[in-house]
Amino acid sequence: MDVLFQDAEVVLIAKPTGLLSCPGELARDRDTALYRVRDLLGARVWPLHRLDRPTSGVLAFARTAEAASRLAGAFASGAVGKVYVALVRGVPPEEALVDHPVPAGEGAPRVPAVTAIMRLWAGEGVALVEAHPRTGRFHQVRRHCKHLGHPIAGDTNYGTGWFNRSLRERAGLTRLALHARALTLPLTGGARTVHAPLPPDLLIVLERLGAPSGLLDALQS
Repeated sequence: MDVLFQDAEVVLIAKPTGLLSCPGELARDRDTALYRVRDLLGARVWPLHRLDRPTSGVLAFARTAEAASRLAGAFASGAVGKVYVALVRGVPPEEALVDHPVPAGEGAPRVPAVTAIMRLWAGEGVALVEAHPRTGRFHQVRRHCKHLGHPIAGDTNYGTGWFNRSLRERAGLTRLALHARALTLPLTGGARTVHAPLPPDLLIVLERLGAPSGLLDALQS
């Protein structure tokens, strides 16, 4: 689990797929990103947001209670910039704005949610997109890709079974093809953007599907 950036206020790590961000209500799973970061730093940290267990990418924790309070407000107000990349079924428009209510949390009522989606590359029955959620709702990017008619590959909740099986056989995809690529935080010293390189398990899938090397190189930086 790589540390992407840290200062006196925050620490940002590259969460791998399959790892919980924080303990659940029952706290049965003791292996979480929160505990790993706490043990790595030897000090308490505060979660600022969450990524789904199958989603990889940039995950931020505050290092002080004061920073946690201030940055939690920034997340709630939409002042934090988020960028995801996802492999989806079919070929979506070059640009789309999805304005569709989704639950604010698991089992919660639906609330307004907006995601801007841009196509980066299109292959044979698949496409790589960049998603910019302007709100932070439960499974927002996954739900909005489905609402657009282009569900994310490997999504067992909102995806398509035959498509997931096809990509497993065709390209070896065995995970949710969603990666939190970048996070922009309003830190005390100014806004800071931190990128998480595309992990090897997604990189090899995209290579097998024929994604251009220039694009993949850019996603590795």
